[in-house]
Amino acid sequence: MARKLKSDAVLFGTTLVLLAISMAWVYSASVVTASEKMHDPAYYLVRQGLFIVAGLAGLFVAMNVNYHRLGHRTALLWLAGFTVVALIAVFFARPVNHAHRWLGLGGFGIQPSELAKLVAILFVATVLGRRLEARESLDPGLVQAGALLLVFVALIMLEPDYGSGLVLLATACAMVFVAGLSYKRVLTALAILPWPLVAIMLLEPYRRQRWLAFLNPYDDPLGRGFQTIQSLIAVGTGGVWGKGFMAGVQKMFYLPEAHTDFIFAVIAEERGLIGASIVVLCFAVIIWRGLRVAGRAPDAFGALLAVGLTTMIGLQAMVNLGVVVGLLPSKGIPLPFVSAGGSSIVISLVAMGVLLNISQQASATE
Repeated sequence: MARKLKSDAVLFGTTLVLLAISMAWVYSASVVTASEKMHDPAYYLVRQGLFIVAGLAGLFVAMNVNYHRLGHRTALLWLAGFTVVALIAVFFARPVNHAHRWLGLGGFGIQPSELAKLVAILFVATVLGRRLEARESLDPGLVQAGALLLVFVALIMLEPDYGSGLVLLATACAMVFVAGLSYKRVLTALAILPWPLVAIMLLEPYRRQRWLAFLNPYDDPLGRGFQTIQSLIAVGTGGVWGKGFMAGVQKMFYLPEAHTDFIFAVIAEERGLIGASIVVLCFAVIIWRGLRVAGRAPDAFGALLAVGLTTMIGLQAMVNLGVVVGLLPSKGIPLPFVSAGGSSIVISLVAMGVLLNISQQASATE
């Protein structure tokens, strides 16, 4: 009798907890805005529910498709080409908040940059994993992966979306490091990479303003520092137990993007330190279990894929939480599995499905 494959139940259960938190607090954080702008208090809740259903469908498909099929070279090249076309197409779409990040489709906005993160991880894992398994030099794979990453990151930053570009780049760097890049090359990259990134940041006036707001938000409390100050007020006034579900004040037109990028601030205000700690703990568990999956993966491709997916989710969570509590400048990075938004929730759940499939394949070899 064939051995039954087992997924990581802790990883799956933690994801479901975050999805339940998402449904509750997307409604709480958006009910006032939805009533005022859409004349329907449940508008964003319904949309989030649809996104979660679509994402869970993608999760179950990914969980039941052997992850080795994702490394098929021809399919991967077609997917990479499609992603490049989508990243270029956004520049011809109507800008939202002075940025070209979304493609409209049937009343929904799709962010190609979210797809680019997943495709980049698949590509890097494929080209480096195969060379590791064949005991060949990583150099040709690094050139191939670097070329695709350069195109992806350049197009994403031109949208402009500096935060997503950095997340993609940092995720790929983590994968390359795990693949066995020599310490000499790592140190060389660390010495060179920050300078062009800092230059890109300083060349754009709005990025300089974000940096100034981060350094001293109270210097312009009604302008560039407004969002950070309102977020800190929400987090700080929650206390240990919070004001109670739906009882938060900052979401009532004080805190911009309350149901998207700053949903953690609403959770902290309404459920206090206890609620905020539960969210942080969930992401700590996901990072732990994801790296555990990577360590038990049956091959180099699976290990690199698991590292990339875990890094993508964990890094986005850390950046979002850092922004909300004032430890990082604003980046526009959503909180995975929790923030309102279709592209982020669907891609994150598909990524989780792939992680769960790797855990299944690992269980078959134990």
